Amino acid sequence: MGVNAEIADELEQSTEGLAPALFRNAPDSVSFNKMRKRLLRQVRQALADFDMLKGQKRWLVGLSGGKDSYSLLAILLDLQWRGLLPVELVACNLDQGQPNFPKHVLPDYLAAIGVRHRIEYRDTYSVVKEKVPQGATYCSLCSRLRRGNLYRVAREEGCDALVLGHHRDDILETFFMNFFHGGRLAAMPAKLLNDEGDVMVLRPLAYCAEDDLSKFAAAMQFPIIPCDLCGSQDGLERNAMKAMLAGIEQRMPGRKDTMLRALSHVNPSHLLDTGLFDFSNLMAAERK
Repeated sequence: MGVNAEIADELEQSTEGLAPALFRNAPDSVSFNKMRKRLLRQVRQALADFDMLKGQKRWLVGLSGGKDSYSLLAILLDLQWRGLLPVELVACNLDQGQPNFPKHVLPDYLAAIGVRHRIEYRDTYSVVKEKVPQGATYCSLCSRLRRGNLYRVAREEGCDALVLGHHRDDILETFFMNFFHGGRLAAMPAKLLNDEGDVMVLRPLAYCAEDDLSKFAAAMQFPIIPCDLCGSQDGLERNAMKAMLAGIEQRMPGRKDTMLRALSHVNPSHLLDTGLFDFSNLMAAERK
């Protein structure tokens, strides 16, 4: 039995009809249940492919209040309830001091579904607004400040890993941003060790499509909190990549999955990086 078949079989054998607090008001339609199982299967596949559970006991789950992080937490809790995720979960929201941020939404929601959580306040909003010139994008600095604080919280909470809600489309968009603007072949890794070497960064949604996550979040009626910082700016490079990929997918359905597979099938000898392949010692065999 292959890995995909084993994972599907595990989901079938796990507890059926389970209605934890998070899913009590979820739709009972065939289409929703299929999507739920597809997302569970894709996350299980990522956990297996990148050995994300190795040596792991407690995870800090970054929760921004957007559709992706809500969906990540729900899927991880679903796997945990089914007995397929033997790690403790701690949800964490970093309140970055954005004006009109509804501070009660996340703690009220997490308390209602019985999830251990920590709300951390750090006014990175003012820092970003001060440091970034007018008209420039905030995402890079905002992300670095947020990540540094989450690493700190992970250490304080005794967590082995910081788990983030980046999905398939985020990975592809990052790849093309680096390809077009950075002059390098690089994307978001599904598993990464931080620079200090003490916190793992995991992206279990690496195989999940943004469209599925959007539909899942809408069906689950998560209390979405919009981002009023980077989300308010037009002309971001990432938005251009998103539009380009959407156009390709519309013209040629299935191309996003094909491109994602390409990122896991790299042939260094057919690229131009002399640091990855020893071209200088590539010699033809002598003819007899």
